[in-house]
Amino acid sequence: MAVPRRVVIVGAGLAGASAAGALRERGFDGEILLFGRERHRPYELPALSKEILLGNADEPAWVHDENAYADRDIRLHSATAVERVSLAGHSVLDSEGEEHRYDRLLLATGSHPRALRVPGSDLRGLHLLRTLDDSLALRTALRQAERVVVVGAGWIGCEVAAAARSHGAATTVVDPLPLPLRGSLGDEMGEVFRAVHAEQGVDWRLATAVAGFTGEDQLTGVVLTDGTEIPADMAVVGVGAAPRLGLAEQAGLILTNEVPGGGVAVDSTLRTSDPDVFAAGDIAAPDHPVHGRIRVEHWANAKDQGAHVAGNLLDAGQPYRAEPYFFTDQYELGMEYRGLADPRHDELVVRGDLGAREFIAFWLREGRVQAAMNVNWWDDGDALQALVDRHAEVDARQLRSGDLASLVP
Repeated sequence: MAVPRRVVIVGAGLAGASAAGALRERGFDGEILLFGRERHRPYELPALSKEILLGNADEPAWVHDENAYADRDIRLHSATAVERVSLAGHSVLDSEGEEHRYDRLLLATGSHPRALRVPGSDLRGLHLLRTLDDSLALRTALRQAERVVVVGAGWIGCEVAAAARSHGAATTVVDPLPLPLRGSLGDEMGEVFRAVHAEQGVDWRLATAVAGFTGEDQLTGVVLTDGTEIPADMAVVGVGAAPRLGLAEQAGLILTNEVPGGGVAVDSTLRTSDPDVFAAGDIAAPDHPVHGRIRVEHWANAKDQGAHVAGNLLDAGQPYRAEPYFFTDQYELGMEYRGLADPRHDELVVRGDLGAREFIAFWLREGRVQAAMNVNWWDDGDALQALVDRHAEVDARQLRSGDLASLVP
């Protein structure tokens, strides 16, 4: 294929901005156009539910310095959406009505938070969390609130609950599952997080769901499916995110339903069904060399795929092999998770002290490491990464007490 002279990137989040920077680092001297819906320059998301909500920071980590885009000749179009892609015309149409041709196109349109479609969902006092502006508005509300209800006990819900308690609000978390984070971590690890929050005063309402919100104009309560009404000054809905697939669908790219929420079907190099179009970040569902068709929404995936796809936009043709990684901080509990386990079926092996919350959890499948999670345990990160990357065949007894570095094949 001919070397591209103009690359258009739709989505100025972590994946898109990382790709733009990596293109320059690889020596690409053609045109780069980067389109983003938000008025802010590209930033990373983790601080939005952590440091910013807690009041420990007022800004996120920016993907690049403010002057980097001009210095690297990356044409950043902030507050500008792309509304149409023409595969035949090799062009995109932006929200200003201007058409831009491309040689290669990267779609990195990210996700949007799911909303609850129940009575009262239009009341003031309900919050979603996805953007920097969302986070700043939510922090202001948490500082003023006395009674907060968090809907959803996933990662965002748990981190928001921790922030709400740090600001002194009485906090209730509602989820239809019997334990928080059960889908990601299983029952035993879910109980660890339930207990951490309970000790901090969180009121858990599990195995029930929200039937509606009450109030005239301003939220005053949350009604559960068991008939209970919880008084609330505000509620935060954290019931997951949906990939922004509209543009890819409009363009006629092949989508997949093989992954939860759907995604843009890409091969192992992140190339879509059109040879000149790639996808990265939350929308991309690659054919992973180890895990098969997956879609990952975490911070590291956006960062790593963005940097990786830059080479393939220039015809490197390299498969993306990285294992998923994410982290969380809740009260005094810090955690890192590497890999991809099925907690319903994989064998759980624990090293360390669950009661003291200083441990490593491993998930094994047919004797091979699928994932590892270290909780308040920071000395073995390199060994854990290697064990996961290589899907090491190990004995559970060795994982509990042996030297981890020596187990790396």
